[in-house]
Amino acid sequence: MTYIIKGAGLTVEDVVNVARYNEKVELDPDALQRIKTCRAMLEKKIEAKEIMYGVNTGIGEFSETVLTDEQVKEFQKYLIYNHSAGIGDPMPVEYVRAAMLGRINVHAHGNSGIRPEITLTLVEMLNKGVTPYVCQKGSVGASGDLAPMSQIALLMLGEGEAYYKGELMSGKEAMQKAGIKIPGLKARDGLGTINGSNVLTAMSAIFIYDAERWLKQAEIAAAMSLEALKANPGPYNAKLHEVRGFKGAVKSAEAISKLMDGGDLKNGKIKHKVQDAYSMRSTPQVIGAARDALAYARSQVEIELNGVGDNPIFFPEENLQLSGANFQGTPVALPMDMAGTAITMVSVLSERRMNRLNNPALNAGLPAFLTKGAGMFSGLMLSQYTADMQITEQRILSAPASILSIPAAADQEDFVSMGMNTAIKNFQILDNAYGILGIEFMAAAQALDFRNYKFGKGVTEAKKIIRKHVDFLDIDRPLYKDHTKMKELVKSCEILNEVENKIGNLH
Repeated sequence: MTYIIKGAGLTVEDVVNVARYNEKVELDPDALQRIKTCRAMLEKKIEAKEIMYGVNTGIGEFSETVLTDEQVKEFQKYLIYNHSAGIGDPMPVEYVRAAMLGRINVHAHGNSGIRPEITLTLVEMLNKGVTPYVCQKGSVGASGDLAPMSQIALLMLGEGEAYYKGELMSGKEAMQKAGIKIPGLKARDGLGTINGSNVLTAMSAIFIYDAERWLKQAEIAAAMSLEALKANPGPYNAKLHEVRGFKGAVKSAEAISKLMDGGDLKNGKIKHKVQDAYSMRSTPQVIGAARDALAYARSQVEIELNGVGDNPIFFPEENLQLSGANFQGTPVALPMDMAGTAITMVSVLSERRMNRLNNPALNAGLPAFLTKGAGMFSGLMLSQYTADMQITEQRILSAPASILSIPAAADQEDFVSMGMNTAIKNFQILDNAYGILGIEFMAAAQALDFRNYKFGKGVTEAKKIIRKHVDFLDIDRPLYKDHTKMKELVKSCEILNEVENKIGNLH
């Protein structure tokens, strides 16, 4: 299947399909014509010596410096050299591919004034598997993600480095081996390749995709713990949440209730309390709030994916160019700060349920620390420590980056989004979340093995998958391998996939 790039309709799922699963792409013919029309207008303006930011002027603090005709030819190259200023480890390939897709979609509007050869080269790079080597750190998320996008643009000059068929090599060699012609950079081409928040938006799209699947697994783990703790099933009746009106809570309650369908607890055969602790009965409200936060973040990310994040912007129908700040990353950075915090919040809730499973004063008659040999054995006591450490790190990372602007470029760029910090830390938050939820899954499966009643169909299936990877803890053993296996299991979404195959989609 091939994704047709039109400048509109690009979704989070489309980004993942191209970036992670290497779906082919094609530029819509109408989009190509728009790009050509806009470029023709720009070239007329260049010939007329009309002053245009970043075309025949410097950038940032040097925007008032007008370039000579000879300087215009060389400026784009030096712009890319100067802005290739990242540092440290390379980004995962899927982040870079996603950013390239997003940039092509910006060009497809026909408002960037870039030569069509540049856009078509990016398309070819995606399809032939040439991925620029890009340092993860260096962008402040305003004027676009200039540093990482410049490392992509280096390949337009036959420079930089790139991955091709799993090997890192020079950009020129990668392009030659893939049979891609190096287009060079002419007036506007360099800035038109880099001047948007495409990397932080690309990373945010991938994060949302993975975080939404993590939240579904949080509901599965919750259902397992709730059945093990003999929870009152009333709080998971969707009617309760419908009268309040939060969509996420309704969906979460429906999912948890569905997971417990067919079990003795939901069917009224198991005695339970009138009211459970908040970490149990507030689960739909808390996970639901996270669902709503992610839904809002998704809406903002998809607006940005399909918008014209560039500067300047050209309007061929009106023979007009406007310079503004459509590169500013704040519209994405702010909701994504909230999205990362939402994952931390649900992780805290997961740890609290795991605590109740361990604590003999709270666990409805389960053995202390879920071991038959308490005293001689410590069971899952230390698993809670591991979860707690990860939550502390999540809390540190949940401080919003979008309020941490540091002025740059001699105060010409005196408010920046720091959205790349948000994007990077969100993946660190999620990495910890896989481990925390994996520990709740392990504890819940251990607890269910001590119960002798019938569990819901979804809960039963989840427990079966866990037992394929981690054995019941009969006597103490080193748990680091089990913890790591559970983390990878959650990350793989195997539990989610098998449960949904068994009982249907949770949402």
